[in-house]
Amino acid sequence: MNKPKNTKKFEGLPSKDQVMEFIRNSDSRVGKREIAKHFRLKGQEKIALKALLKDMAEEGLIDNAKSAFHRMGGVPRVTVLRVVEIDDGEPIAVPETWNPDDGGAPPRLRVIEKKKQQALRTGDRILARTEEKGSGFLAHPMKKLAVAEDQMLGVIEIDGGGQAWLAPVDKRIRNSSKVSDLGQAEKGQLVVAEPVGRGRNSSVKVTEVLGDPLAPKSYSLIAIHKFGIPNRFPQEALDEAEKAAKLPLNEDTREDLRDLPIIAIDPADARDHDDAIWAESDGEGGFRALVAIADVSFYVRPGSNLDKEARRRGNSVYFPDRVVPMLPEVLSADVCSLREGEDRAAMACHLRIDADGRVTDWRFTRAIVRIDKVIAYEDAQVQIDEGNASGPINALWACWKALSSARTDRDPLDLDLPERRVELDENGKVVGIKVRERLDAHRVVEDFMIAANVAAAKALESKASPVVYRIHEPPTREKLVALKEYFESIGKNLALGQVITPGLFNRMIKDVGDDPAEKALVMEAVLRSQTQAYYGPQNAGHFGLALGSYAHFTSPIRRYADLLVHRALVDSFKLEQPKPGGNTIPAHSGLSERDRADMGKITEAISVTERRAMEAERDTIDRYVAAWLSGRVGEVFETRITGVQKFGFFATIVGMGGDGLVPISTLGREYFHYDEAAHQLKGEDTGTTFKVGDMLDLRLGEANPLTGALKFELPDGGGGQKVEPRGRRPERKPRKGGPGKKGPRKDKQGKHEVGKRGRPGNIRHQGRGKGRGKK
Repeated sequence: MNKPKNTKKFEGLPSKDQVMEFIRNSDSRVGKREIAKHFRLKGQEKIALKALLKDMAEEGLIDNAKSAFHRMGGVPRVTVLRVVEIDDGEPIAVPETWNPDDGGAPPRLRVIEKKKQQALRTGDRILARTEEKGSGFLAHPMKKLAVAEDQMLGVIEIDGGGQAWLAPVDKRIRNSSKVSDLGQAEKGQLVVAEPVGRGRNSSVKVTEVLGDPLAPKSYSLIAIHKFGIPNRFPQEALDEAEKAAKLPLNEDTREDLRDLPIIAIDPADARDHDDAIWAESDGEGGFRALVAIADVSFYVRPGSNLDKEARRRGNSVYFPDRVVPMLPEVLSADVCSLREGEDRAAMACHLRIDADGRVTDWRFTRAIVRIDKVIAYEDAQVQIDEGNASGPINALWACWKALSSARTDRDPLDLDLPERRVELDENGKVVGIKVRERLDAHRVVEDFMIAANVAAAKALESKASPVVYRIHEPPTREKLVALKEYFESIGKNLALGQVITPGLFNRMIKDVGDDPAEKALVMEAVLRSQTQAYYGPQNAGHFGLALGSYAHFTSPIRRYADLLVHRALVDSFKLEQPKPGGNTIPAHSGLSERDRADMGKITEAISVTERRAMEAERDTIDRYVAAWLSGRVGEVFETRITGVQKFGFFATIVGMGGDGLVPISTLGREYFHYDEAAHQLKGEDTGTTFKVGDMLDLRLGEANPLTGALKFELPDGGGGQKVEPRGRRPERKPRKGGPGKKGPRKDKQGKHEVGKRGRPGNIRHQGRGKGRGKK
């Protein structure tokens, strides 16, 4: 064996860095024997070296061969990789651990996925076997690793002995972690950290300092990092967006609709306007209608860097204080936004609607539009209510009444659950939490959008074109059995032998009566029984909307699924525009061949990014609510019990939201039996019950803005001394640093990301869900 270049002598067990330096400087393959000889290890030191090398192999620092360790151009033969992008459906990954001394920037490896493996997405961690191929590297996944082990988000705390700890902001992580490397972080700062070591020697090192965790706008920043939401555009995508924004509109090849008084009805604080509507009577009891949608496919061409980044993001993510857009702002908030009085490129859906509200015909064109007016939902509603609306607005309402009649006949699922809205001042501080008012103006826009979405799906089907369907399958048998048990507990009956339709659920909700609290409770139970909506190339219908074919067409600025539908329409109806100027922008604006071939992978990926956005948005709202309530700890609120478990019950503040736990240990000396079927806790001595749906006053005992967790207690203290009820083990004493909070649980099927009271995310089956404050 050739002697290594490095002949420096070491005493005792070497560090990982010293082992890596020795391997890098060796002219040939190095094994445990050579390492032990070089560092002059004997006896127990050799045993310790074996354990050290095993740790290094598991971390991906070295190959796990029994006889030799070798780094292939700086990349171990078996290593941990992180997927950094999806390039035309192909994952690209980089080594998770990389030393610039190994050769500058980390190498990018093309991941070869196996057919039966779940598709990888950006942010995934994999253990992979690597090989050199030509001038690059390939990676063959061996197994997918847990993302939770990847990075941690928390606040730095210093104990009395000067030891730093990372207090997690994720409610699912119970304990604080010892910090071995603070970097530039200081006490009280919000940081990103990654785990170091294993077992008793495990700790974390700080990799990024985010700043003051309680500063305005920090709560959305926490969610962005926690859920791995891409929030910085690559320079290549920004450059392409600037060039695309300068593309001229060819009036000769577009339908000119600038004379129509088209109206965009949006939230008052909307930053982008991707749809607008118009209608007029056809003189025969029906209507001619138009849904104009921003022509994003004209600016974002398949295969471009801009397109790759949009696909990676999947959708825009909306927080109370910011939007993380799918497209750069020069497009999303400017050129593609249908602004009042400005010429804009649009994809136009022309509809013929009969007197009964049925869509009898449709056609799609590329057009130039000039929006006559952009108006807020509330303002449009006031004009209608006061009888001083303009002619175009009155025509929209008249057409909507016909569409609404057809909707009533269809009898889709009607869950009118309240939605929380966070109000911020100009500095980003919470000034109020309110329930968003549901207006007819919202329903007007939704029904026009649904009509256009159905038309898009059926138009593509008529051409045998690929379709990105929005799919909502009927409830599963298991979910229906659980719902039946719940209805029995409140004295209602759900016969499972009948055909399950949305209308059946609507009738059960109506039978509850006029009590808003009880009706809301039943709606939440019905919502929990629903499956998660998703995107897919194979049609399975939309149960919630009672529709056989449904696609998302109306929001291509913020949803990649809609952009794909637009491209399919371009191909199917020959709507291609003349080749744009410049060689850097692809000419074709329809579906690429790769899109057609990989539609299943693409729809799976964007379904994942949608769920990620929903979780991040809900997580952030919880933090804002907790921040708002943190100044009201000790106050008594009217609440409603929303969930019961053997360890306590969950309650939400009426009219505001904000879910919190009342631990069973705070209910006093009495032993409480947990009745799972009845969803209640019942006292053994007094018969006192705490049941789902009960209204009661509770004192706010804790509100943690960092985790979004709330804790309530009975106003009278629960009868005195706090004791553990019989049959429960005392909780283990947490290690130094203190525990975090319990967090979201999986339901029995593991399909839904479930909140503190077991409620899944909204189905989001409406046309665009624009009642969110920002589109």
